[in-house]
Amino acid sequence: MSGHSTYEPKTGFERWLDTRLPIVRLAWDSMVDFPTPKNLNYWWTFGGILAVCLGIQIASGVVLAMHYVPHVDYAFNSIQHIMRDVNYGWLIRYMHANGASMFFLAVYIHMFRGLYYGSYKAPREVLWIIGCLIYLAMMATAFMGYVLPWGQMSYYGAVVITNLLGAFPLVGNAITTLLWGGFSVDNPTLNRFFSLHYLLPFVIAGLVMLHIWALHVPGNNNPTGVNVKSKADTVPFHPYYTVKDGFAIVVFLLMFGVFVFYMPEALGHTDNYVPANPLVTPAHIVPEWYFLPFYAMLRAVPNKLGGVLTMFGAIAMLFVLPWLDTSKVRSMRYRPAAKLYFGIFVLACLILGYCGGKLPDDHVIPGLSTFTLLDADLNSIVWLSRIATLYYFAYFLVVMPVLGLTETPLPQPESISEPVLSHPAATPAGAAASPEKKG
Repeated sequence: MSGHSTYEPKTGFERWLDTRLPIVRLAWDSMVDFPTPKNLNYWWTFGGILAVCLGIQIASGVVLAMHYVPHVDYAFNSIQHIMRDVNYGWLIRYMHANGASMFFLAVYIHMFRGLYYGSYKAPREVLWIIGCLIYLAMMATAFMGYVLPWGQMSYYGAVVITNLLGAFPLVGNAITTLLWGGFSVDNPTLNRFFSLHYLLPFVIAGLVMLHIWALHVPGNNNPTGVNVKSKADTVPFHPYYTVKDGFAIVVFLLMFGVFVFYMPEALGHTDNYVPANPLVTPAHIVPEWYFLPFYAMLRAVPNKLGGVLTMFGAIAMLFVLPWLDTSKVRSMRYRPAAKLYFGIFVLACLILGYCGGKLPDDHVIPGLSTFTLLDADLNSIVWLSRIATLYYFAYFLVVMPVLGLTETPLPQPESISEPVLSHPAATPAGAAASPEKKG
């Protein structure tokens, strides 16, 4: 995609290094002269935002690890020590805790953008699958990190999630015991989770490099979904997209700063400021907000194994997505029916997130509990979760395969440049009409 390298060493040292380790050439070809479609909008800036989030998490995590004590008797107090006694420890801890939420917010937007514009379609299947692996590693890292403060919600979150693995026949109990390091969630569990939580971000960094490599082979997708036809369809990544991404990153960091400095606990849970006590169960065990849709799916199925399979199946759907969508058109910009179903899919995901944060016996419409069928309260949160879960799977397994074969898409432009140059903003104000269009 990038073609022949245009990098020319300027100094003797650069020429010497370039013949032995062409790292400057690699950076130049990847981040400066890389030909990028000229119509990318701000939804494409979340890749750069995610790279910044990963850097913040790794840097703050390394500092926190210097002061954290992974022992059930000292873990909770070591967090308080970081907050109160370590220079700027409160800032580093709040950056790390809220950074996880910002990371997931950005990755969800990044994924929904990929779904809308068909960035998972050929020849970008491997790019998409590596992205899904990054997401899976993020979920594991975030879960293990949530356990480390060793508060009430941390402890019982570990108990609930690790017990789910026991639902798998034959191997479930063995896996659970291996994670626990014993016969219950205790000190060996905390040690294991701390070790893996420290390791996995570097695994994510490696996957990110593979992700970027896989991106640079076919090149970027774009809002039209049309392949790059010529050099006229592209611009160099620098300065056009470094400036655009830089502006988006600054705006994102401003929002991040609002949470860190003005409402650092808004996305947390108050029960986690109570030391873990195996003898006192919280009234409502709830995961972090970015896991709520999957938690709602888990509770939507009355059978334990069925709920676990549903939860993991929801993630597995993402891995096979490139082969479920039968449409030849990438971008939903030219697929009106697909755009409608996608909007319902986003709504279903938001509903699942809402349901995951509610008690199963809560009512969707408070005060209305008479809407029943076969002794089932259809006004309960669990039934709303079931409807949203059903649509989630139907979207991947029914809507995408069938719609791709039956939908008649709108006409696509011949090239990326066509809609860009035909946009009213591309014509200077007050410009005279061409002789052919004059009356």
